[in-house]
Amino acid sequence: MTPLALFIAVFLACAVEAVEATTIVLAAGTARDWRSAFSGTAAAVVVLAAIVAGLGPALSAVPLRGLRLAVGGLLLIFGLQWLRKAILRASGHKALHDENRIFDDELAAARAAAHGGRFSVPDWYAFTLAFKGVLLEGLEVAFIALTFGTNQHDVPLAAVAAGVAVVVVAGAGVAVRAPLARVPENTMKFVVGVMLTSFGMFWGSEGAGARWPGSDAALLVVVPGVALLGLGLTALLRSPVPAPSTEVAGS
Repeated sequence: MTPLALFIAVFLACAVEAVEATTIVLAAGTARDWRSAFSGTAAAVVVLAAIVAGLGPALSAVPLRGLRLAVGGLLLIFGLQWLRKAILRASGHKALHDENRIFDDELAAARAAAHGGRFSVPDWYAFTLAFKGVLLEGLEVAFIALTFGTNQHDVPLAAVAAGVAVVVVAGAGVAVRAPLARVPENTMKFVVGVMLTSFGMFWGSEGAGARWPGSDAALLVVVPGVALLGLGLTALLRSPVPAPSTEVAGS
């Protein structure tokens, strides 16, 4: 896996999570209080930094073969879930992920919640909403960056890719103060699902002792193969009547 491929894979996967986190923070700030929303975001970032600081050395101490077996299995779990949902969306059996609708739902819920502050935070609801959204999506960003970076012996590059994805998405969201509805998130989720599934198969097999023909070059066959399988299943399952409702954030 080349450095460019590592950067692109981590960037795309983390950008999807960053879109969802940014939508939640924007809803909390727009409907309630920007200061509290940003405080919640900052608190989540501090917690995430502590988690990453603890997990990084722990992952590097695990033997590479065992690490690849464990990480490959986890990536398969995440990747197959993402790919399954992407296939169901594209074939019309599951609602498309609509950031405008999610933003409106989060906005309505935030406006309906009771007001009140705690611990010098003006609006506790805005704080906790932003904190939970950033923490949950941020954990997935951290997992992606650490696992990809550790397996490729280049955690700094994976961390840079994750950071760039978060900064780009969050910066765009704050600049316009609106959900990133124009980001082709459903397509991105299909692509990320293909990548996570492919790398999960690749690393999991290596961790189990298998050897791929051509080593890393085998990914040039595995990734398109998984993509073609996903597209084939989409065509096979395509429904003439699309799903009418929109899914909630994070699903």
